[in-house]
Amino acid sequence: MIKLSVHYLDIVFPVNLRPLTYKCPEHLSGQARPGMIVSAPLRNRTAKGIILDAVASPPAGPIKELSSIDGDFPVLGKGMLKLLRWMSDYYLASEGSILQQILPKELFVRVKARKTAEKGKSPRFSLLAVPPEEVSLIRESAAERRYRAFLVHAPSADYEYSFISELLQTVLRSVIVIFPEVSQAETFYSAVSGFLGDRACLLHGGISRGRRSESLAGILSGKHDIVIGTRAALFAPIKNVSLISVLHEDNGSYKLEEGIRYNIRDVAVMRGFLEKCTVLLSSVTPSVESSFNALTQKYIPLKPAVQVRRPRVTIIDMRYARKIRPGISREVFDAARNKLKAKKKIMFVVNRRGYSTLLLCADCGHEERCDNCDIPLVMHRDEKALKCHYCGKVRAVPERCGRCGGLHIELRGAGTQKVQEEIEELFGMGSLRFDSDGVTKKSEARKLLGSLSGDSAKVIVGTKMMTKRIGPAEKFSLAAVLNTDAYLNFPDFRASEKAYRELSTVIDLAEPGGDVMIQTRLPQTSLFRHLKKGDYDAFVKEELAARKELAYPPYSKLMKITLSGNGRLGDALISKIRDVGKGIEILGPASSKNKMGEDELSVFLKSASRKALNDAARSVLLMYEGVKGLKIVVDVDPA
Repeated sequence: MIKLSVHYLDIVFPVNLRPLTYKCPEHLSGQARPGMIVSAPLRNRTAKGIILDAVASPPAGPIKELSSIDGDFPVLGKGMLKLLRWMSDYYLASEGSILQQILPKELFVRVKARKTAEKGKSPRFSLLAVPPEEVSLIRESAAERRYRAFLVHAPSADYEYSFISELLQTVLRSVIVIFPEVSQAETFYSAVSGFLGDRACLLHGGISRGRRSESLAGILSGKHDIVIGTRAALFAPIKNVSLISVLHEDNGSYKLEEGIRYNIRDVAVMRGFLEKCTVLLSSVTPSVESSFNALTQKYIPLKPAVQVRRPRVTIIDMRYARKIRPGISREVFDAARNKLKAKKKIMFVVNRRGYSTLLLCADCGHEERCDNCDIPLVMHRDEKALKCHYCGKVRAVPERCGRCGGLHIELRGAGTQKVQEEIEELFGMGSLRFDSDGVTKKSEARKLLGSLSGDSAKVIVGTKMMTKRIGPAEKFSLAAVLNTDAYLNFPDFRASEKAYRELSTVIDLAEPGGDVMIQTRLPQTSLFRHLKKGDYDAFVKEELAARKELAYPPYSKLMKITLSGNGRLGDALISKIRDVGKGIEILGPASSKNKMGEDELSVFLKSASRKALNDAARSVLLMYEGVKGLKIVVDVDPA
């Protein structure tokens, strides 16, 4: 990289600020290069930042002087600096706030690693044999160091892991491998570290600061040229990247819900484009948007010819099925009993934590709802309390109906706690429960996953959290989804896609030749026909046709703007968008309470033009700039 023989530099700090211009002292001007860490005065302290670029014409007024240059070489390459600018423009955020969110603090201040005992190894699994010719096209593209994006429609998660493993064994260098969940990254790392040795390192939010410092130091020195992890791995300061691999590319965890709402998959594709490297997206159920990109030749589609033995999928019509309990069919009970007699592992999936979904008055039909959020409260039997799963408010279980004063209050529906209780009563044995009520710490999740690997745990009950965390190392002889319709009844144009994804994840956790039983009151939904046949391509074709008719993504662009703290400003928001947003359809507004109990107002914007949406959002941000007590969140491409 060329040194900057200039006197002024733009520095970006990991705080919510645009780049600031500083004077570079003569004795440092020969050392300064874009991407280097520097120290400079910021407000009333000295802060560390990154050199963004040289400035030919400095701004008017007094300009502070750079304090020092820290290190002998840039930590961020040209491509990463371009990515920083792109993210700032696309996601409508300052470069400083982007830097703050994507780079670990340990890159600026190294933390010494402490020697600690190993907390338990990740479950190991056997990699499948993948013929070298299956990965040859990607290997050649990576070796050529040019941008191409591939979409692999994998037959199973096992095959997906094995596919990238085969690539890593072909002496590829400078590779980033990204997973949506920490447990998945650690499981894969344990499977490949044997043949990769010190070339590979882990980089994710679950490791200690000291270990993260060691990984970053190893990447910068060139010791580690293969980085495996989650979000943090995407922004690893690795030089001359040849391949970025995003596994389970359709996973909802890749879309951030806090801070700047960027999509890790989309940013990975852009980093590949800017750094002229190959990008590999893979999934058992590729997202509809990625599938569309493959159909329109933006991505190169790859579908391995290998045949994977699937479990049997049974759809149970709960309108007419005999029931052993209100939410458990006789068919599921009989199948589970037979599996347990054969000492097999079984899994029950419930799309609701807690004891019961709602408390209902049998006299007047009133349901107990949250005063803040106006959503049904959920019964938690262990705590003898009603909880709001949105804002966290807790209430005592009432003896009388809050509307009519009646005494006939009934528990309706079933959460994981109630299902666990019923399962233990039906089968006369203990079980494990995996949901966010029972697993609040990483150590608890590790312990639970470790219990699954043994022979003692035969029954597990859990939510989507469970199916996300369990990796390909664990397989179940029976997986029963008890309340499937909760996936479909969600007010979201992506509801069918998300339902297919969640149910496919469950199917992938069942052993070959095992059983997956799906209970529903909507068996006529075409989703189940495609799911039973394993024909995801047909599902995507049908889904694209429906979205095209309604002009939803990928046939349009979406944006969500949310105001909180002052809902009265909503009328001005709508008016401003109408004034500046030509060709923009406004959906909403919708008002609610956020987790802090504040008034919140949201609008969805839809347009064929991304520029039109971003221009409208910039105008809104400018209009409300400096308004006290108001928070504005712009969600580009909401999931």
